Amino acid sequence: MKPKIIADLHNHTTASDGDYAPEKLVMQAKSLGLKALGITDHDSLQGLSKALVAGDDCQIEIIPGVEVSIRFKRPYFTGTLHLLCYFSRARLADDAFVQRFEAILAQGRGEGLVRARIARINQVFGPKGDTPLLKRDLGFQDIAHYSANATRRHFALALAERLGIDGRADVNRIIGNDSPAYLPSGIELSQGRDIIKTLPVVAVLAHPAAGSFPGQGHYKEVLPPLETVQQILPEFIEAGIRGLEVYYPGHTKEHEQILKSWAQTHGLFVTGGSDCHDATDRPIGVSGISESEFNLFKRAIP
Repeated sequence: MKPKIIADLHNHTTASDGDYAPEKLVMQAKSLGLKALGITDHDSLQGLSKALVAGDDCQIEIIPGVEVSIRFKRPYFTGTLHLLCYFSRARLADDAFVQRFEAILAQGRGEGLVRARIARINQVFGPKGDTPLLKRDLGFQDIAHYSANATRRHFALALAERLGIDGRADVNRIIGNDSPAYLPSGIELSQGRDIIKTLPVVAVLAHPAAGSFPGQGHYKEVLPPLETVQQILPEFIEAGIRGLEVYYPGHTKEHEQILKSWAQTHGLFVTGGSDCHDATDRPIGVSGISESEFNLFKRAIP
């Protein structure tokens, strides 16, 4: 029997693609009896200050973090893998830290990438495209309607709700990794290494086995299988990661055992989180770590 979860270290707010405002997410964590909560929005630090204030009010420890997208375009894998980068709350008061971090993150996302993706989608799937699927061209405002920090989820929502593309298969055909219109987001691994080596953060490889989840998984269509992650793992080790996200809703018990063996082999600590985005499909508090695991993790944060 696994020890009680006291810390959920992987969660998203409205600062990226989550449904909960930072304050609301903290209140949800408190209602579940969690003692610590990681806030890890995609490539953004914007929700952290509000979460920290709410954490103080609710007497729940907030672990500031960012889920950093790392892009790959290789013969055996085109897409992104993710690093969860955690740091102490004092770093948010350090302007040099925040500016340096945000400058690196900005190279992997933003309006330029969104417009490039839209142009490519229209070129392939627009009414005059190579494979017409859309009744009209996708527009920038279709995506901006959902978020200024657009992710794949926002593209999927725009295709379904604003352009009437029904069905997961057609959406994935347009924005999946195998799509001829796909452009990966994120920074290069070399830039991720710069974050780890030059900034006071501790990095964890996020959901390594989610791409091998049997059945319906939110990342199954866009993340590589575990074998591909294993092939790339030495590069992440060399870059300086300190942990592996073992406990995750899209990991089976077998995956957990494999990842624990990787952690033991490479001297990495174990983390876990729910990857909360909403109240139903990806809720808070379903995955996390025990008090002893959390104490090991906390000692690694500079």
